[in-house]
Amino acid sequence: MKRRQWIAFAAAAILCVIAVIAYRRTQEFSTLESVLARLPSNDASVLSIDFTALRQGGILNLLAGSVVDEEPEYKTFVEKTGFDYRRDLDHAFIAFHPATVYYLVRGRFDWTRLEAYVREQGGECSSGLCRMTGSTPTRKISYFQLRKNLLAMAVGTDDSAAAVMRQPPSQSRPIALLKQPVWLSLPSATLKKSAEFPTGTQLFAKAMEDAESAILSIAPKGPALEAQLEVVCRDAREAAILAAQFQKVTSVLRQIIEKETHASTSGDLAGVLLAGVFEQQNSHVVGRWPIDRAFLDNLAGKP
Repeated sequence: MKRRQWIAFAAAAILCVIAVIAYRRTQEFSTLESVLARLPSNDASVLSIDFTALRQGGILNLLAGSVVDEEPEYKTFVEKTGFDYRRDLDHAFIAFHPATVYYLVRGRFDWTRLEAYVREQGGECSSGLCRMTGSTPTRKISYFQLRKNLLAMAVGTDDSAAAVMRQPPSQSRPIALLKQPVWLSLPSATLKKSAEFPTGTQLFAKAMEDAESAILSIAPKGPALEAQLEVVCRDAREAAILAAQFQKVTSVLRQIIEKETHASTSGDLAGVLLAGVFEQQNSHVVGRWPIDRAFLDNLAGKP
């Protein structure tokens, strides 16, 4: 009887621990949602990077290893402020607008040293908002402390742009918070600018020009990673057409690469794109591309 009681007690304790962990994760997720709501996201592409997850998975060290040359300005910044993204940065939301880029960054900051660095660079801090000029006269940097571990920053032509994040914007497109460590939300306005997409992806972007929105995410998949693209179309008929176009684009890329003198491998972008598979899910189209370690090594500049 005593043994059964101890087993029951141990099982209850384990369940309590699991419940506490689940509650903390739910609370953390809820906090991130409230943070994301402050980002000016209307007609903007929004990037989310979970640096904690990338650090724990060894991906951050891979991409930010010794083979990656650090800018002298960044080295000075680390020395003066004590902030190093490889150690102190936990999560970042970034909204890309034509004239301004907005950041909401969660991490560990020495606010006193950050303000001292701003003043040393000829900037100023007043009413909680710090301003300074960046690497060019038109590159204005502004930021403020939203919470002890949360920094709101903007880089653009307006030296007070960060102030708009003091409150959630009155008009902003809804963005669902995903649990993947890296994801990029693309509005219809961005999808119509296929010429601005990276080389090698423009044909895929061209096919999405009439879509309502798209989300590109990257997450662990076994020993490697997987990129997933979910495109929202106006109806199932347009989704079926888009899925067929993706298949055709992949086939065209394969024909082009076969004519080249070198064969594509999983270590280059072409090899990643050729491995894509697509499926239609009602008015959505989902594409998946496996990403091997060789591609990450090439991306980080490793031989």
